[in-house]
Amino acid sequence: MDSVSLPITAADIEAAAGVLAPYAVRTPLLTSPALDAVTGARVYLKPEMLQRTGSFKFRGAFNKLSSIPQAARAGGVVAFSSGNHAQGVAAAAQILGMRATIVMPADAPLSKRERTKGYGAEVVLYDRDREDREAIARDIASSRGATLVPPYDDPKVIAGQGTVGREIAADLAALGATPDIVVAPASGGGLVAGTALAVTTRFPEAAVMSAEPEAFDDHARSIAAGRREPHKAEGRTICDALMASIPGELTFAINQQLLSRGVIASDAEVATAVAFAFRELKLVVEPGGAVALAALLADRLDARGKTVAIVLSGGNVDADLFAELIA
Repeated sequence: MDSVSLPITAADIEAAAGVLAPYAVRTPLLTSPALDAVTGARVYLKPEMLQRTGSFKFRGAFNKLSSIPQAARAGGVVAFSSGNHAQGVAAAAQILGMRATIVMPADAPLSKRERTKGYGAEVVLYDRDREDREAIARDIASSRGATLVPPYDDPKVIAGQGTVGREIAADLAALGATPDIVVAPASGGGLVAGTALAVTTRFPEAAVMSAEPEAFDDHARSIAAGRREPHKAEGRTICDALMASIPGELTFAINQQLLSRGVIASDAEVATAVAFAFRELKLVVEPGGAVALAALLADRLDARGKTVAIVLSGGNVDADLFAELIA
């Protein structure tokens, strides 16, 4: 692996860690005897639902917004997101005293829309099936002189998300543990790309994998094909945060080099994982945040006898859906 050819380096992740240190939560690694028993593995969980705004997205958003020159901040920022990136950008903008406008699908969970507004952002709704969110966001940014903040395909965003992997690697090293497998949810691929770079920098032999909802498997397809491939899914998945149609260009430039493969989980398996996390781990995990755990519980990766790190990427789920999933 030639790190010089990648869109970001481990040094970029180190720099992001310094930017984030006063503001982001350094989430712990958790273990569970019940989870180890059912999987036959030594499992470490990275609970990003404990992160500011309830997901890992705050990391990349704050790192990106912090990099905007003071002279360019007056126009504010514009982002497009189904919810977690929206909240991350809104919270980061609030901290930094910047105006934020978020383009969100009209069918995004109400809790995510309301929390985004709660951070002081303006929310612009669009039809996921008939409108182009990126075009809407670009038009708003152009008319206002604002900075567009992509959800994943940006070096500063990827580096910020990579602090998740940096913390996993540092904590495992402090415990004297070497990860055999590390799995993170993937939509556009920023989280798993940054995590892969940080983890493999310290543990080159670790197998890092993306996790996606069944049918929404563009990363798994792309890794297998060696080129960016869209998924073939129609309709919806309960993993509303993981519905990007194709990996990002920058994220895939990293992931095609560093990921061993992609794994998937069905909506039913994700529901089981959400319920398991609530009952056994006492954690509230949103469906998209639980897909890596779902793949592990469904025995979709060869984990028995191995040391496995699983990223639980967020916990922003509507109360009604959560109640249905754990019932």
